[in-house]
Amino acid sequence: MTTDIARTADETRIRELLEDRAAATTARDARRFLASCAPDLVDFSLAPPLQFRGPEALDRQGVEAWYATWEGPIEVSLTQVEVTVGDDVAFCHSINRMRGTKTDGFEVELWSRATVGLRKIDGTWKITHTHSSVPFLMDGSGLAALDLEP
Repeated sequence: MTTDIARTADETRIRELLEDRAAATTARDARRFLASCAPDLVDFSLAPPLQFRGPEALDRQGVEAWYATWEGPIEVSLTQVEVTVGDDVAFCHSINRMRGTKTDGFEVELWSRATVGLRKIDGTWKITHTHSSVPFLMDGSGLAALDLEP
């Protein structure tokens, strides 16, 4: 059974993991980004930054190829982070903001609601499931910022 002290420590570690993952995207550091993920990660999102199911699509080349679709810096910030911790599983909900310029010069400011599932693997928290929904785009561009066809 997890004590309140252990639960608080786990919550802190999870928050740090999510902040480091956001910082890895800002730094375009695929190795750091992938270090937060479990090998069997599944992304249920219909929106960027990455769209994949399973580890075969989650590799350094894929992450770096996605980074290459951005020109200049990518800003990522998390707000309203809520973490619920169990013994060896956890869930996190947050509001995420991603801002930058695509390689075609298209400026994007994307706000999303993210849900992240985590599992403790060998004593370390890893992200196993993600889902991001994009309720609106600040520039009113619609599907273009999502790299989808209208």
